[in-house]
Amino acid sequence: MDSVLRKLGWNSFFGENFREYAMGFEPGRISRVNKNDCRVHLKSGEVKARVSGRQRHDGLYPAVGDWVALSKDISGTYTIHAILPRKSKISRKDAGKATGEQIIVTNIDVAFIMTSLNRDLNLRRLERYLSVVRQNRVDPVILLNKSDICANVEARIKDVKAIAQDVPIYAISATEGIGMQPLSLYLQEGKTVVLLGSSGVGKSTLINALEGNERQKISEIREDDCRGRHTTTARELILLEKGGVIIDNPGMREMQLWEAGVGLQNTFPDIEELAAQCKFSDCRHETEPGCMIKKAILDGELSEVRFESYNKLQREALAVERKKNPELMIAEKKKWKKLGHMAEKIRDIKEHGR
Repeated sequence: MDSVLRKLGWNSFFGENFREYAMGFEPGRISRVNKNDCRVHLKSGEVKARVSGRQRHDGLYPAVGDWVALSKDISGTYTIHAILPRKSKISRKDAGKATGEQIIVTNIDVAFIMTSLNRDLNLRRLERYLSVVRQNRVDPVILLNKSDICANVEARIKDVKAIAQDVPIYAISATEGIGMQPLSLYLQEGKTVVLLGSSGVGKSTLINALEGNERQKISEIREDDCRGRHTTTARELILLEKGGVIIDNPGMREMQLWEAGVGLQNTFPDIEELAAQCKFSDCRHETEPGCMIKKAILDGELSEVRFESYNKLQREALAVERKKNPELMIAEKKKWKKLGHMAEKIRDIKEHGR
């Protein structure tokens, strides 16, 4: 196996899937996707490549992190002919009303979910990111940046641990180089890490600290709301000199769920366990007797805002699933139509006694 490809994350999984392209093509990994072309890491270096007409016709466009099969013509132009099967991906619902999947990055081993220890710290947002990452079976790691300006770091770590008990959590300061050493455990040769978080949390500053130089452009946060301006404008896969691959990611204002199930179960195991103990299997956790979730909230064992966050994500995921599945949407409409007829009959009985 070529040493450069191995550093980029190439392994037996991709090697096996590349066999059918071994004659006439070479493997490369997408480092950046532009409007009209892509940047691709090859064993010989980084090149510019275009997507083949067939791929465009079939709507098959690569994402940052993809391994692809390329060819080079006599003019020196590289063309992407195929995208190899993905080991993992992180995706979200397209922003806006349209129902479509937007693939953010692919072939990821670890996601650094990054937030700041200032007013940016939002537990509900962290739950959302955890759900998205875990749905795609990527290992999450939470980075609490700007520990140098936080008056009570331990209290904030305790708050985060309450919603992510089994997730590694590190308080760091990328600007001061505090708490950075443990991150080397994840930045190993052949492994890929993606940075996720809102703008201004210090993602680009972290990369500069890891590289030991000003590789990524950074901006100051706004004084009025402690929020940052967008500095990273496009996803970029970076081969770190000290080992490992890291993908810088623009701050995202929206991170709507595209899929749910495993992600929510693993992010809210406490709620899932309580729900399984309810008296009725179809308990809506509202007024039903024997509801263990309502009991836990009343007893102070479960935060009501955490349960509301869980419900919100469940509703969001179900809404997307209905749009993706026309049969499910039809069944949902029939259910509510039936409930509407039942409500009309009850009103007639009350008003007219019939």
